[in-house]
Amino acid sequence: MMGPLEWLINGTIPVPGGALGAREVIGNLFGLASAVLGMRRLLWAWPVGLVGNLLLFTVFATGEFSGTVEEPLWGQAGRQVFFAAVSAYGWWRWSQARRAGGASDGGAIAPRWATWTERGQLVVLGVVGYAASYALLLRVGSWGPSTEAWILAGSMLATWGMARGWVEFWLVWMLVDVVGVTTLVNAGYYPTAGMYLFYAVFVVIGFFIWWRDSSTVVEVVEEKETIAA
Repeated sequence: MMGPLEWLINGTIPVPGGALGAREVIGNLFGLASAVLGMRRLLWAWPVGLVGNLLLFTVFATGEFSGTVEEPLWGQAGRQVFFAAVSAYGWWRWSQARRAGGASDGGAIAPRWATWTERGQLVVLGVVGYAASYALLLRVGSWGPSTEAWILAGSMLATWGMARGWVEFWLVWMLVDVVGVTTLVNAGYYPTAGMYLFYAVFVVIGFFIWWRDSSTVVEVVEEKETIAA
């Protein structure tokens, strides 16, 4: 009988018509939990997401559980590395905001819409990020560089936007999900494709929640300064 660690690394979960890799399923469940915690602006969103990033990187970098493609999905694997890096930044930034007082509703950070200057920066970063990702993925031989480049670049923007507390990051995630579902189904990563569809529900809900909270929730520090004035 496999131990828990051995099952996580090498185990599978039986489903009708075959089996799913345990790492892919568990990694996506951690990702879903991170999305739900992020929707509520709780600090735990970041460390929980980091665990999912680690598990999914091992899945996509090896291609072990996909019976459709031979090449690793380096775009999907690379985004896990970026998630880990930006998650560390987001964890630090939300921790700083929390220590400074957090949001008036108890969240770690108060959501807001990005300024037009910040939106312009996102567009520029998106174009540059896509071009750089496409060139890199072509070089390393990823399975679908044109779509994976957007998944990688879009994921970078969305995660950065979440760390900054911008409502727009949910919109970027919607665009990533649209491309991601098709790519993953074609590549044979059905659990992750299914999770992308499931994420989409939370992305839409999260967008409207952050949109609402952007006009009702303020930083506690700002609230104190207003009262003092």
